Amino acid sequence: MIVITAPTGNIGRSLLSLLLESAPAAGEDLRVIVRDPARLPDAVRGRVEVITGSHGDAEVVDRAFEDADAVFWLVPPDSSLTPQDAYSRFSGPAVKALAAHGVGHVVGVSALGRGTPLADRAGLVTASLVMDDLIADSGVAYRSLANPSFFENLLEESDSIRDKGVFVDIVDGDRKAPLVACADIAAVAAGLLLDRSWTGTDSVPVLGPQDLSPNELARIMTEQLGRPVRYERQPLDELYTTLVGYGLNEAFVQGIVDMKRAKDQGLDAGVARTPDTSSPTHFEEWCTGVLKPAVLS
Repeated sequence: MIVITAPTGNIGRSLLSLLLESAPAAGEDLRVIVRDPARLPDAVRGRVEVITGSHGDAEVVDRAFEDADAVFWLVPPDSSLTPQDAYSRFSGPAVKALAAHGVGHVVGVSALGRGTPLADRAGLVTASLVMDDLIADSGVAYRSLANPSFFENLLEESDSIRDKGVFVDIVDGDRKAPLVACADIAAVAAGLLLDRSWTGTDSVPVLGPQDLSPNELARIMTEQLGRPVRYERQPLDELYTTLVGYGLNEAFVQGIVDMKRAKDQGLDAGVARTPDTSSPTHFEEWCTGVLKPAVLS
């Protein structure tokens, strides 16, 4: 039995699709935890066991982890909370349920940065790394998927790209860093969940195929979208003011700012790119298949 949290998000949706293809042949049943089962496609609901509720709720995870052999763990951080509450406190009931039900393996979505000088002052990334330690201390075999920023973050900029030809961030326009497609993260997670021969605790970096700078992203978007796109660097204080103005928790906003500052200082550069840490989806391919339909819709 494999339990999947956040099955309707960018990573969980891709993971569920992969497991539906491969799990039956491997003799694996699938169970999902979802707040709103109506968000699952009809064809999916008929092939998985559905536990309705939040995976931050003790009663929900207690039911979901019964007889479970493996869990895919992804925390959708709640911007109304502090970073600590959004990650570790949210995960607390699950950690107790993992131990209570003797779950053997957990694959979690986390971040790059562990072991770097910036790890303890990287905002949401720091909170994610603390969550990893909390899960690992439960006694399960744990693999944290250490990810850079996602291609999919640019979907939040699709209106600005369409209307103004601009996307924004706070990093230097020429700073190269790894970026990854959510589908690549899902593929690595699926492999780990289906082949549970691994033991102990470790991080599994998923770096995408190449490092890219914001200015290179703008060039590729211009080519793939057939319209001019440029990068605009936003000051950190402006970002903070904007997000607080949206009503987000001030400590959470500070966590975003600290994370982005750390990324601009090289947080994601601490892992060497190798064939094992790279993943296949190129930004050009993602632009054509995902961003372009969103921008042109």
